[in-house]
Amino acid sequence: MKLDAILWDYDGTLVNSVPKNIDITKQILAEVAPHLTGEHLPRYLCSEAEYHHANHAAKNWQALYMDYYGLSRDEMVLAGSLWAKHQEMNRTEVRFFAGLEAVIDHFSAIPHGICSQNSQKNIRRVLELHGVNSLFKAVVGYDDVPGQQQKPHPFGGLKCLESIFGPARCQSLIYIGDHEADVQFARHLQAALGEQSRVISVAVGYSRATPERWEHQPDHIARDVEDLLPIIGQYL
Repeated sequence: MKLDAILWDYDGTLVNSVPKNIDITKQILAEVAPHLTGEHLPRYLCSEAEYHHANHAAKNWQALYMDYYGLSRDEMVLAGSLWAKHQEMNRTEVRFFAGLEAVIDHFSAIPHGICSQNSQKNIRRVLELHGVNSLFKAVVGYDDVPGQQQKPHPFGGLKCLESIFGPARCQSLIYIGDHEADVQFARHLQAALGEQSRVISVAVGYSRATPERWEHQPDHIARDVEDLLPIIGQYL
């Protein structure tokens, strides 16, 4: 089976962006929900361990903001609209997980893309920093997708594939992510592409995700970055 593309999630999959995301979330809360700042700051924003717990337990970012941070629905909607702006303004450094540049380079003959709820400009800046920007033929971020069609809706994946291949439908691809919603996204993308296509779901556990506990199970689990090499390689 010929593998046509490798699509990636960004936060928690390509980069460890937890320190930056915590800082951004605090800034957004100060703007839309000041009653959740200072001594009332949600405990899930007080340490990386607590953040990881909430991020991987929540079904999506909307649930994260309401169920774990305590925002109302209206506050959550407003917070979402501010995310891209704060992502681009914030200069907290993020780095690729060790060894990922080598994995991407190893499969450089295959087009890579990113489907993320981060900002496209912010993602491109980090890809450039790591010297792999040219290998990613498409990046679809939060601000490229309508609010009601964010992951796990397949809209972003379809847009990413169209940016890479044009109107032609991709037959076989891998989607790699660290969240249960990424598995759902892969399944929804498979359904949207049709029976002649195949979307293989790979969940990564190196950013403290626990895929074995998810209701929606991936096709493969990469416990470490190095596990991605044989997982992807078997589809070449």
